[in-house]
Amino acid sequence: MRPIDDVRHENLLALIAVNGGQRHFADAAGIKNPAQVSQWVNRSPNATTGKPRVMSGATAHAIEAALSLPAGWMDTHHETDGEPISSALETETRPGYVRFDLFEGGAGMRAGMVNQDYPEVVQTIEVAEWEVRRKLGYLPQPGRIQIITGRGPSMRPKLEDGDIIWIDTTCDYFDGDDYYLINIGGETQIKMLQKRGDGMYVVSNNPDFPAYRSDDGDVSILGKALIHAGLRRF
Repeated sequence: MRPIDDVRHENLLALIAVNGGQRHFADAAGIKNPAQVSQWVNRSPNATTGKPRVMSGATAHAIEAALSLPAGWMDTHHETDGEPISSALETETRPGYVRFDLFEGGAGMRAGMVNQDYPEVVQTIEVAEWEVRRKLGYLPQPGRIQIITGRGPSMRPKLEDGDIIWIDTTCDYFDGDDYYLINIGGETQIKMLQKRGDGMYVVSNNPDFPAYRSDDGDVSILGKALIHAGLRRF
């Protein structure tokens, strides 16, 4: 008998595919924090316990109710034409390459950005393993690194509008002064976080956007920004 967490994970992927992505699934299922869906998909380790983040039974039943699914649907292994439901969702990556998929929800780099109004520049990329090792120093587990499109001028010249950013989604905690994907005030942004004597500061590279101190609990860290690449004219 398959572990219930594996069954729920497989059914979650099926529902995400049917609903057109993680953000749309979250909206349909009444999940207020789309980042939670990404954590379930990637089974990101909890910063405190180190255990993978998995969906609880109560959440599974709430999803069933929100999507008008039969009771117990999330806990049942389904098959389609004799094949596991997950087989239709698998995307084959060429040997020797690492696939990076889209982080649901664009990243604004200025205040007031309505992220979802801007289409993503890249939906998925495949990078040679040797190049990933050269850039990161290791090969990440599937789903750990995701990509987003940065928007706005506040991080210039470090980041330009439309740059593609690699995000380590397992780093959902402050890991020293660095660049992070954060959610603050309901907006997803790429910013530098700095620990100063009087608290945590949200910092932009562009001097037109002054740094400010965040109150405890205002900033939710979704991942650490590792690499950026841009499509720029010569």
